[in-house]
Amino acid sequence: MYFYTVSLTRSSAPCLTYHSEIELERGSVVSVPLKNSSKEAVILSRTGKPSFQTEAIFSSAGIYYSAVQMETAKFISEYYFSSFGEAISLFLPFGQKSVQRSAFSVQNIPKLSKTQQQAYEALLQKEKALLFGVTGAGKTEIFIALMAKVLEEGKTAIFLMPEISLTPQMEKRLKIYFGDAVAMWHSKITKKKKEEILEGIESGRVRIVAGARSALFVPLRAVGLIIVDEEHDDSYKAHTRPRYHARDVAVLMGQKLGAKVVLASATPSTTSYYKYDVVRLPKPYVQTRKRYRFIPGDGISAPIIYALREHYEEGGQSLLFLPTRGNFKYLYCQNCGKTHTCPYCSVGMALHRKRRHLKCHYCNYTEAIRESCTFCGHTPLSSERIGTQEAIEVIEEAIEGIKIEQFDRDSITTANKLVKALKRFENGESHLLLGTQMLSKGHDYPNITLAVIMGLDHIMGMADYRSRERAMSLFFQIAGRSGRAKQAEVLIQTADPPQFEPYLGNYEQFLKDELLFLEIAEYPPFVSLARILIAHKDEAKASKITLDTVTKLKAFEEIEIVGHGKAPVERIANKYRFTILLRAKKRLPLLKALHAVDCREIEVDMDPVEFS
Repeated sequence: MYFYTVSLTRSSAPCLTYHSEIELERGSVVSVPLKNSSKEAVILSRTGKPSFQTEAIFSSAGIYYSAVQMETAKFISEYYFSSFGEAISLFLPFGQKSVQRSAFSVQNIPKLSKTQQQAYEALLQKEKALLFGVTGAGKTEIFIALMAKVLEEGKTAIFLMPEISLTPQMEKRLKIYFGDAVAMWHSKITKKKKEEILEGIESGRVRIVAGARSALFVPLRAVGLIIVDEEHDDSYKAHTRPRYHARDVAVLMGQKLGAKVVLASATPSTTSYYKYDVVRLPKPYVQTRKRYRFIPGDGISAPIIYALREHYEEGGQSLLFLPTRGNFKYLYCQNCGKTHTCPYCSVGMALHRKRRHLKCHYCNYTEAIRESCTFCGHTPLSSERIGTQEAIEVIEEAIEGIKIEQFDRDSITTANKLVKALKRFENGESHLLLGTQMLSKGHDYPNITLAVIMGLDHIMGMADYRSRERAMSLFFQIAGRSGRAKQAEVLIQTADPPQFEPYLGNYEQFLKDELLFLEIAEYPPFVSLARILIAHKDEAKASKITLDTVTKLKAFEEIEIVGHGKAPVERIANKYRFTILLRAKKRLPLLKALHAVDCREIEVDMDPVEFS
């Protein structure tokens, strides 16, 4: 008789002990009895005979999690505060069949320019690196060359993109070179398609898996390369437990698998720029002239209509970016473009009209609603923003015959709708792509001659220590969608051009300046942040759990309680929400404190990117 500690998959339950007549390997997937039903579990370790009666393991499923999957799941459960069962369920197990992979010869790989070749060779020398290439510099050709090399060595590759809005174009490009050896993996593909891909992986036909963050967890053998494209994108961070960050987990898995990891972006995050070796692609592949124009005002103003009409009549295509509506409004000045900020946290204070106050969502400092700008004295302050639907109506009324693609999460709800919208734009059936953050995601259309960027002042002043970085990244990404093959104009609506002017065409200078600010203000990457979330149907109970947790945390000297109180969104799904924000110079003391207070009544978000 053998005794085993097991973890129930997809469950927050603690580890349990069962027995088996046959010997089982660590990582084996089994069925176990629990309360009159059968549950899936994974073998964690063999153990001695316990003092209590145990149930027998029903059967082995004939599938298993590899040693690297088990180790990575252990890290995820401990660092991101989930159960092992929740962490291992991110992964897909391996089948028993092991196929000997032959070398895969790739014909006609793209010819690299001298600059691309230098970047490619520099990446070959490094185990992990950041490829910092301006928009349109030809990063994809370098990815293809790296993948081809890995496949020729008989290995496989994982290629991550921030979300499925990028997959149709990328699939087309990868299939040209790798054919059926490429599989696209994301949440919107059908169960049947997933089974087909897994069968392709098992047989050795599929060598490259590309897709959103879940593609990181497919059961590929002999992984030699992991690419994380648009590494700065917040879509890589999960917002349900386990709250892992796919970019950071990719770096860890690369280490464990002995695979090369390439992070890539035209606007890298300050954290990656600070932490990793940088390989640069400083010039676009096709050099075109871009003219930047700053315009004042708010909403779809006359200069915007004029520019859209002009480019439409000349046969060019345009792109117009609006920030998402979001949960909160911020008081910003239409005269100088500044947002009213918290005196203690250097982030914008959110406007709570019902309670007639301004509140900082970091330290919970509150004050009365301001009437005039604290920077320039202008009255009144503004908080209104226009939505995509209103913008479309205004433009259609002003420009006869213009066809607009609404490109946001309200209209692009399925993969099919996405493909169709992009196809219409590619074929020239529509003339203007109008939408939100989705527009900034790596799309490549040579006919875009105008990019209109609105709402950057609003993003710049949000209640987030990375608001400047987010605004600047969006500015560069959206401007980079235009002028790929033709001369282009970029129209930026802002009351504060000096915020952007020093960095036109030089994102690296912005990163250097921003890191100085982050170091002085004590934000990541110079400190570690964690956020504790408390949600309960009883408001008094939620408040008590928060205060009890704060009391326990005060015993730990090396961590700072930045603030605690009601969450910015105070109630979701009939539960009252409270938060505690913590900061520490070193990560280990912070993890130690959090593990000491962790319980079922709280949820820990390590390295948070979202504060609502």
